[in-house]
Amino acid sequence: MESLQTVLNGLRRSLAAPSRTPRMAVVIGRLLGIAFLLCFGTGLFSHFLQDPLPWMVFPTRPVFLYQVTQGIHITAGILCFPLLFAKLYIVFPELFQTPAVRSFPHFLERASIAVFVSTSIVQIVTGLLNTYQWYALFPFPFRQTHYALSFVIVGSLAIHIAVKLDVIAKHWRSSAGAVAEPVEAPGISARSITGLATRPTLTSSHTRNAVIRVEGVTGRLFAWIDSTPRPELRTSRRGFLAIVGVASAAVVALTAGQSFRLLDGANLFGARKQGVGPNSLPVNRTATAAKVRDAASDPAWALTVSNGATSATFTRAELLALPQREVELPIACVEGWSQTATWRGVRLGDLVDSVGGRGGSSIRATSLEQNSSYAIMHMGPEYVRDDLTLVALELNGETLDLDHGYPARMIAPGRPGVLQTKWLSTLEVL
Repeated sequence: MESLQTVLNGLRRSLAAPSRTPRMAVVIGRLLGIAFLLCFGTGLFSHFLQDPLPWMVFPTRPVFLYQVTQGIHITAGILCFPLLFAKLYIVFPELFQTPAVRSFPHFLERASIAVFVSTSIVQIVTGLLNTYQWYALFPFPFRQTHYALSFVIVGSLAIHIAVKLDVIAKHWRSSAGAVAEPVEAPGISARSITGLATRPTLTSSHTRNAVIRVEGVTGRLFAWIDSTPRPELRTSRRGFLAIVGVASAAVVALTAGQSFRLLDGANLFGARKQGVGPNSLPVNRTATAAKVRDAASDPAWALTVSNGATSATFTRAELLALPQREVELPIACVEGWSQTATWRGVRLGDLVDSVGGRGGSSIRATSLEQNSSYAIMHMGPEYVRDDLTLVALELNGETLDLDHGYPARMIAPGRPGVLQTKWLSTLEVL
């Protein structure tokens, strides 16, 4: 056992680097924590927009609210990749502690970080795959799993912070990380050293290792000397932070253009490109994929609007004959891409009024699409009566393309794209 401890302690020392310090772990850890909390908060907002509790009412202004929150959600999720890998690099030597568990708090520390790391990797990898809609690569429902894992991540993170709070507080400020943690190795001789510097300089790949401990209040210094060859430490703390910073900036700059127009020119890896697609707008789900091409192209198509026993039916020509309104609204999808476009059509409130709908009414919209969890959509009264909510017939000055919801689709401010129902069939006033 003593031999194993000696080997593991030697391995930990061989992995030592200026960037592998408690101070650096705290610096990267708090950035990672902020990124995950941003993902958690914006993810909850998106979840409850799609599955609201009965008492929930959502703001319709600013109209770009969901565009921003979901853009932050996806961008922060992608940013977690370099931050999580940097954190794992820093704490990697701690995996070789002996004994593996020293106390119950130590067990909580190791268990919480194991749960946090494993669920985080699953969460951000499947989240990235979701932006490309590569659902076949994981055999479980993405949305429900993503939602459940978010609570596991935040819970394990909270436990880890609680058990490491003393270390976090100690190394929160830059001055606190000057002295490294002591490492003791059984079987290595010790001798007292007077006036030994606490930060020995390594000059070659075969310099002997000095592990230093300050003992008691007297400030006496002890060192264990071994002859294990140790590589020269080349990457400084500043160099490590620079690498993490460049990697983080790169993944954001090369993908965030799908969510934020300012970065569109640098969008090389985002799932969608602004302005690319029919009606100069990206497509999330095509008419062919939804299996509605024949039904949506049928000249006999008509939109049925009902309120109890009262109903009205509108052909596309009759909808075009009604007063038209033009609005500029973003289409923002849960996969992270968004784009502002010009929509033209009939106000939803006017159609609700045509069948005697009251001011506080909500609606249920049904699509021609079959076998989809979003084929039926509910919309609260805050959206129904908003002047910007339309049954859209045209997009960017052209007839609505079949892949964008022809013959008619819904568009409303501040709503996820999955709730902007395409290929409308019926509207029911509730």
